[in-house]
Amino acid sequence: MNMQTSKSNIDSPPVSATVSELQTPLLRQLDAFIGEDSSVQAAILNIYSPSVSPAIDEPQKPLDVIIGEGSALKTVKNGVGYRQRETVDGKVHFIQANTVRTGSSSTVFHLPTEILSEIFLYCLPPEEHLSPASRLAPILLTRICRRWRQVALGFPRLWNNLLLKDDDDDWHRRAFCYNYWLERSRGCPLSLRIEYYGDRSDLRRLLQPYVKQISSLAVDFCACVNPFEIEDFDRLDHLTIRQFPADFPRVINRSLSKLPVNLRSINLMDLLFSPVRLDFFTDSAWARLTHIKIGIRGLDAFSRILRMCPNVSSLMINGVFNPIKTVAPITHTNLRSLRMSGHISVDSGEDLGLFNIVTLPNLRVVEASQMGTWPHDEFKAFLRRSACPLEKLVFGAALFSTAQQRAEYATLFPSLEIIAESDVGNQPADVVHGYFFV
Repeated sequence: MNMQTSKSNIDSPPVSATVSELQTPLLRQLDAFIGEDSSVQAAILNIYSPSVSPAIDEPQKPLDVIIGEGSALKTVKNGVGYRQRETVDGKVHFIQANTVRTGSSSTVFHLPTEILSEIFLYCLPPEEHLSPASRLAPILLTRICRRWRQVALGFPRLWNNLLLKDDDDDWHRRAFCYNYWLERSRGCPLSLRIEYYGDRSDLRRLLQPYVKQISSLAVDFCACVNPFEIEDFDRLDHLTIRQFPADFPRVINRSLSKLPVNLRSINLMDLLFSPVRLDFFTDSAWARLTHIKIGIRGLDAFSRILRMCPNVSSLMINGVFNPIKTVAPITHTNLRSLRMSGHISVDSGEDLGLFNIVTLPNLRVVEASQMGTWPHDEFKAFLRRSACPLEKLVFGAALFSTAQQRAEYATLFPSLEIIAESDVGNQPADVVHGYFFV
């Protein structure tokens, strides 16, 4: 789950924060609740308590006995701290040698809902998209006691990401679980991943009530007959398309032909787009995109993308870098970051012509790898023509330049940061601002 982008009515830190950054009122309050109460420490360590009577809100056995008997509890005891274990250990001082005090006065059962909700977040598995499983959070949290069930079901951030599998393996049971999960999100922005086989309309009907919530979507095309239409996903901001095991160009192209109005970021690195394939799409469908990652077949696709996407500010291209054939010059005023990784023979000696036709006056970052010998003269002419405020230049694996060439770039841009993985002779290199030493 992407905790930093999810919205909540709780003023809480992102789960990626360090211990020193988590000095929030919630955690200070948690410290006050814990104090020296070892029973509370033990209870928080074992976030999942044993099964209890529906009429009782507290465990009825000592903790060590519970751990010995409950296999689900063992799973959680070993897994607590999926997220920020150092935070949980450092702030709560987990221990397991003590027992949970019985009786309604036990402090752990009076923790504020906000604190208990934050603790639940640390129990989620590490995967970005979760599959419903009765022995894992968040579903397992609903099976502990009445209050924990109420807190878990009332906390949408536990339910805002999901992996759905669109195949025939017990679909009706899984569809029930998916709908149960999505209902718990209660309008919270959703991040979904779909393993799509393209022959089931039931999936689209299942998602229809939630399309206005979906802000991030990954679709894995597994065996496709029909496109996955997303035009009405009005809240969708980020889209990723993958293919397994082969390309399904007609189905995928139709899926991408009509993009949602608010889509700004797209990841198509698992596909290869030639200029001919890109001609399938109307420029207006892609014109709103600002962040693109895409696989290409031939550098002419690069110039085609720049023409299709006048608002793109970050572009990453990967694939087959055949020499560019386009001769018409192109100026793109919004591109700020260009990352390239090609598949060419490092000793081919081909002149790719990549920088001969483009002018990028706002370019700040260039990263390149797997391109063989760097086109130094061509790139230097491009920099002069563009007059761009270049800030960072990165030479990755299988891309070769000399120290003298990098020194020339440093002369053009005194504050330029230059990073190279290796020199021509595979010698280690160090990076500094404004100059490059080897």
